[in-house]
Amino acid sequence: MRLALPQLAIHLKQGLQALYVLVGDEALAQRESLDAIRAAARTQGFDERNSLMVERYFNWQEIQSYGQSISLFASRRLLEINIPNGKPGVDGGKALQALANKAIPDTCVVIILPKLEREAKNSAWFTALEKQAVTITLDEVTAANLPKWIANRLAQQGQRTSQQTLEFLAYQIEGNLLAADQEVQKLGLLYPQGELTDAVVREAVLNVSRYDAFQLGEAVLAGDTERTVRILQGLQDEGENAVAVMNPLMWALRPLIHIKQAEARGENVANAMTNARIYGDKQALVKRALSRLSLRQLDAALQKLADIDRTAKGVMMGDAWLEISRLCFGLAKVRGR
Repeated sequence: MRLALPQLAIHLKQGLQALYVLVGDEALAQRESLDAIRAAARTQGFDERNSLMVERYFNWQEIQSYGQSISLFASRRLLEINIPNGKPGVDGGKALQALANKAIPDTCVVIILPKLEREAKNSAWFTALEKQAVTITLDEVTAANLPKWIANRLAQQGQRTSQQTLEFLAYQIEGNLLAADQEVQKLGLLYPQGELTDAVVREAVLNVSRYDAFQLGEAVLAGDTERTVRILQGLQDEGENAVAVMNPLMWALRPLIHIKQAEARGENVANAMTNARIYGDKQALVKRALSRLSLRQLDAALQKLADIDRTAKGVMMGDAWLEISRLCFGLAKVRGR
């Protein structure tokens, strides 16, 4: 069964299924889908939640062991399996097929995948998952539809504004739904329900904090080590949570991987940037980053971010901020080959 994100809430009220697959690179849609599933799980008596991050040397026997184990604290469990690169490998493919064909008792499994290439979509493991799972495609919002998307979000908090202001907001956030969601929530906190004038929206959007994680991503892509260090220190001094830096950095790096892969296939880089929703002045920044960073380095960076996320959430030992600083400085100082 395939569902769009707006249909998910209605579906979950009817009861959780045994298997869900989230597919796509839209970070906000992924977060909201997971939040909705987790909330439904709590309501329906799933008292234990476990997360597995599929890394380079991940042992797929963990899933089999999980199915054979008995929880001491809950009768029903939620298991999330995150595969950031969308490539489970031979052993992983077999494990996912087995998972699709035989559900784990008293367990709801959520498999989290990025946007998949054609080869992965046609694989035996993904075909098996699609046949048995509720699949939610995390569609990206096109630039043309972004003002309407923002208008719908404002309406949910009882606010509205002109088409001109909606287009201004869409331009400011450059297609990033995480940034758009933050701006809409900020408007909800600053102003009462009703009509928002162009002036108050512009004041709220342009009056941003001195440092933010999106500026950090830009500094890293530009290879500006001094600015990278300054923003990192500023974010820490302002008390920013390490987890809050994860998604903006992933959002900055992940499109580069898709563009690099398209370039390797001989496709037009300009078209690849448009497909990755890289527009306007940002194209020059991305071209500069593409000339410095290899596909291998970008893949390794995303894998490292997954590890840092686990550290920040207490799943792994270590200092999340220290690892973020090392990663960002390392990527920024890479010089063109």
